Amino acid sequence: MATIAVAGAIAQRPGRPGHAWAFLAYLLGFRALGYEVLFVDSLGPGDDPAWLAEAMAWAGLEGCWAALHGEGEALGMPRRRLLEELRGADFLLNVNGFLVDPDLLAASPRRVYLDIDPGFGQIWAEQGLADTFAGHDDFVSVGTNLGGPGCTVPLLDREWIATLPPVPLERWPVAAGGRGFTSVASWRGPFGPLEHEGRTLGLRAHELRRFAALPRQVEAPFELALDIDPTDAADRALLSREGWRLRDPLRELADFDAYRAYVRGSAAEIAIAKGLYVGTKGGWFSDRSATYLASGKPVIAQDTGFGAALPTGCGLLAFEDPDEAVAAVEEVLARPAKHERAARALAEEHLDARLVLGRLLGRLGAA
Repeated sequence: MATIAVAGAIAQRPGRPGHAWAFLAYLLGFRALGYEVLFVDSLGPGDDPAWLAEAMAWAGLEGCWAALHGEGEALGMPRRRLLEELRGADFLLNVNGFLVDPDLLAASPRRVYLDIDPGFGQIWAEQGLADTFAGHDDFVSVGTNLGGPGCTVPLLDREWIATLPPVPLERWPVAAGGRGFTSVASWRGPFGPLEHEGRTLGLRAHELRRFAALPRQVEAPFELALDIDPTDAADRALLSREGWRLRDPLRELADFDAYRAYVRGSAAEIAIAKGLYVGTKGGWFSDRSATYLASGKPVIAQDTGFGAALPTGCGLLAFEDPDEAVAAVEEVLARPAKHERAARALAEEHLDARLVLGRLLGRLGAA
């Protein structure tokens, strides 16, 4: 049976099932298409291989992973076997270029780069800060508008294959009802702001400040499971003062069942994006939002240009400024059943992992 290897970073962020899900969705989707799958992680100081093992077991992927200690032995399977597995794989899907081990990359017959943070890597490369793309044969991005109208993400003279985030629908069945407009997010994340074409492109923190007053403008509960550092106490106080209920995801949503229950127990998602995604209009769309839609939860998302790949207006509503965000929330409140049905229908038509990854394999000539 054919094998697809996926390289990513789960052990680096223990207690964050939403982050892990971004990788598990691909593994489960490829397996549903009949492939054997293998996940490759790289361990550094402070990383938690036990969390990786827990994530893989929760997904039913025991025995399908390896975690590297530098250029030494691997956990999960011996390094020699890992090299053999990579040599026999159809291709290696290297998410954000996380795998840098030269021997393992050389063993892979085809190295496909998957960009899940469109704009960051391209701008780093253009400015000579870092080139994570070197050494790959194909380039795939969840930036669904790269090269499209209004997009300012550098293309780096490469051909980009656009893909939507896959969601295994059977893992996210429809959940009726729910309470509140919610989301799960990091206040800052691992990357800093970037200067590009004379503009400063910020993070989610900068965008959330723009929309901080939203709960005072609409009669509805708003809640964020927000990973925010204690040093950002002034921003936490601002959000609380404006009416956001804040929950600690590292304490309350630190396992996969709790995370999934939180998404499925919401009425809808209110999705504020990173400023760089908004400013470059690369068409980024969240894998987290895909799980909300699959669960029958409408998504109200800050516009990043994803309308080039997904229909908006019913089930998925885009906004650019606070007035549009208020109008979208009021629309969902006025016709909840209509938007719930449309959310699931959109997921079935556009985000089903079998369809998304089947199309991607076709674009890669690997179907």
